[in-house]
Amino acid sequence: MKDLHTPDLSARIGALTLKNPIMPASGTFSEDLADVFDLDVLGAHVLKTIMHGTRAGNPTPRVCDMQSGMINAIGIPSKGIDYFRDEMLPYWAGFKAPLVVSISAHSMDEFARLCSAVSLPGVAAIEANISCPNIEADGNAFAMRPDTTHEVVTRLRAETDLPLWAKLTPNTGEPVEVARAAENAGADALVTANTMLGMSIDIGTRRPRLGNVMGGMSGPAIKPIALRMTYQCARACEIPVIGCGGISTRDDVLEFLIAGARAVQIGTATFQSPTVMARLITELGDWMTAQGISSLDEIIGCIEAPEAGVFE
Repeated sequence: MKDLHTPDLSARIGALTLKNPIMPASGTFSEDLADVFDLDVLGAHVLKTIMHGTRAGNPTPRVCDMQSGMINAIGIPSKGIDYFRDEMLPYWAGFKAPLVVSISAHSMDEFARLCSAVSLPGVAAIEANISCPNIEADGNAFAMRPDTTHEVVTRLRAETDLPLWAKLTPNTGEPVEVARAAENAGADALVTANTMLGMSIDIGTRRPRLGNVMGGMSGPAIKPIALRMTYQCARACEIPVIGCGGISTRDDVLEFLIAGARAVQIGTATFQSPTVMARLITELGDWMTAQGISSLDEIIGCIEAPEAGVFE
């Protein structure tokens, strides 16, 4: 019998129920963390993005530190679908937490083929990283515009019966329109959001600090942007929103839940403290107990805010 004083941390993401709302952001999680803490305490396991074929990634240097986070231009190195099916999937089958597979591609046809290929027993959901460059649109990410978002999600939806999460980009001026396009095309959830495009220069060498010149900014600096986008998308869409961006403390988690997220993903903070996700689960439960809150449903979307005005 469940302890009546133990809060219910379970999070419902469409048809999928997670034991708690804490999961890793793609690209910041690997089997190495199993040596540090029990990975089954997490709400879900979100793997590093895979592509259909092998991919070396971007030239070095790939990462540079910033005052409030980091910029990375890893370039989605991947060992391909065969390695995922033969090596990764059997390993992760040994855990109880649902497995979420992140996929990416540079064309819609390749995206569709990969989505079909990873729709395998043992996969609980597919996270479509539609924030990557689209070679069919001059390198612009699929999620930059509503039309390309709708088209690619429609193609993916036709290839799988698994829950489909669309990972959006903050580098768009149309976040609500893009979110609605993904929802209308059949996405089961939205992840808000990927990294913010940025750049850093070494003044000594007068060269970019990244081999790829530009990269994705992550960490505390982008939290207000990701939080705003999460709030906007949660208000505009009926499907669940998963907040992601600069989350490193219990209060960060609570802000995203109050803004309307049903779960959150932790990324850069794990590089600084490998056990941060396990700690946040405990701290969230302790806070709910102290506040007399019995379930996440009492928190999610409880923000009291007037309609946003015009900003200049």
